Amino acid sequence: MASFANLAGILLALSSALVWGGSDFIGGLATRLNARPLARNQPGSNLFQVMALSAFSGVLILIGCVMLWREPLPSLPSVMWAVMAGVSGAIGIAALYLALSIGQAASVAPTAAVIGTILPVLYSIFTEGPPGLVRLAGFGVALGGIWMVSKPPTQGEQVNRRDFLLACMAGIFFGGFFILIAQVKAGFVFIPLLASRSASFTLAILLMLSRPAPLPSRSTSLLALLGGALDAGGNVFYLLAAHLVRLDVAVVISSLYPAGTVLLARLLQKEKASSWQWVGVLLCLAAIILISL
Repeated sequence: MASFANLAGILLALSSALVWGGSDFIGGLATRLNARPLARNQPGSNLFQVMALSAFSGVLILIGCVMLWREPLPSLPSVMWAVMAGVSGAIGIAALYLALSIGQAASVAPTAAVIGTILPVLYSIFTEGPPGLVRLAGFGVALGGIWMVSKPPTQGEQVNRRDFLLACMAGIFFGGFFILIAQVKAGFVFIPLLASRSASFTLAILLMLSRPAPLPSRSTSLLALLGGALDAGGNVFYLLAAHLVRLDVAVVISSLYPAGTVLLARLLQKEKASSWQWVGVLLCLAAIILISL
């Protein structure tokens, strides 16, 4: 039974990575459609409007899931953990958007991804003890793969101190989301995630109002809504995985989503990936094998 639960948890975490990879792919399309020249001292554009739309569609999807599955109300502590996770995730996304709008994606994106993975792994090792050597090696291979596959093919200038701090901030709050949402009591999924996404939506609205900008185009808005729905689905798979396997296993495998984004961009848009990104994809596949042993 334990081995079956472990396998199910790994498959759920892998599903989370695939769905999150699709969400990021769609989010990238929305960002490019919504792109406009920005002065370095006037970041933001209407990225926060896109963020709010994405959170809104996730709220609608989770409301539908709650009504369909008729999940009972969780305890207040579970709801509070979920709300804190939603706020943490929203702050992380806002910091990442801000860093990408004024900095270099070549350094910002992988920095945020790796930090967001390392923190929950350290937390899990501290609370649950160290994993086996093979699995620990898989974590190391995964971190290398995440870094390589997150770097865009075109390299820009070196990241400055402000961009680096924003990337670190994004990673810290992403890691906070992984840790906090995993504290939800096992057996409860949709209502806690609805509370989490509602908190994210509220914060996104506040950020949007703080930086007034025109609403995104219709195509951008539809992509943002679809990306938000997929992101909510990825959250469901991740939370289910975190209830079945160690937190570090669920986090590391779920965090391999950049590989899915690269593969989708290659298959659907014929975008060229750098040799480093392909090496990163292979490392991510190797990491899945090592962690599953």
